[in-house]
Parts: sequence; C-alpha cells; structure tokens
Amino acid sequence: MIPFRVHFRPGISLYEQVVYAAKKAIISGQLRPSDPFPSVRTLSRELKINPNTAHKVVTHLMASGLLEARPGIGTVVAELPGSSNAERAQLLVYEIEQLVVEAKKLGIGMPDVIESIATHWKRLGGGEAVSAGPRARRT
Repeated sequence: MIPFRVHFRPGISLYEQVVYAAKKAIISGQLRPSDPFPSVRTLSRELKINPNTAHKVVTHLMASGLLEARPGIGTVVAELPGSSNAERAQLLVYEIEQLVVEAKKLGIGMPDVIESIATHWKRLGGGEAVSAGPRARRT
C-alpha cells in the first residue's frame, strides 16, 4: 500500500506527479522520519507505472535527501531539517495556479479571491490569515 495519494493529471509526467505527491507527504508530516517508503516494485504495481519510472522517483527522492536506504531495513523517510514556509508553499503551486485560472475564467478579481481564501482559512480553523493586500486586511 502506498502511504500517499497521487491524482494523475493529463499533461504532466507521471514521474513529476509521483515525486510531487511523495514530497508533499514527507514535508507535510504525513510521512515521518524512519517511516518505511514503498519499494520500487510496490510503487510500480500499486500506482500502475513503469518500474523504470518508479526507480527514477525513488532515486530522485534519495538524491534530494528525503529518503535514505538503511541496510537490512530498506528505504525509509530521512530525518529532515525544518522546511521553510517557501518550501511548504511550493507544494501548492499547482493548486494555486488552478485557482487563479478558474478565478480569471469566472471574472473574479484578485482582491475577491484573497478575501474568499481568508474567509475559508478562518472557517477551517487556520488562525489569523496573513494579509496580502488592502482588502485582505479587512478579514
């Protein structure tokens, strides 16, 4: 079983999508240090991707310092230095771009989008929203 979700989207390489999903799970804390990471064979079988693609994913995550191989144990999530806000925000690039595209398609301006995000942030118990403009400060 894969301990993270991958929602395959057309037009984006499978490799990039699996790497993104794994990074998101690790950086967000869904996968913790020393948690086992699926083998290449498991990734390939469960996600129905080519074994070479699965190997490339694991190799990339190891080279990035997110995974480590432990003799006799297997591949596990590495102990990470604290991630910065910028690194965590980078995990939302696709979702933010999708939101902007949809807002522009519907003719919704940035101040209204920011206000809506701030409202949802508070409703979902996110604490104080960071203001990004004059209108967002009124929340």
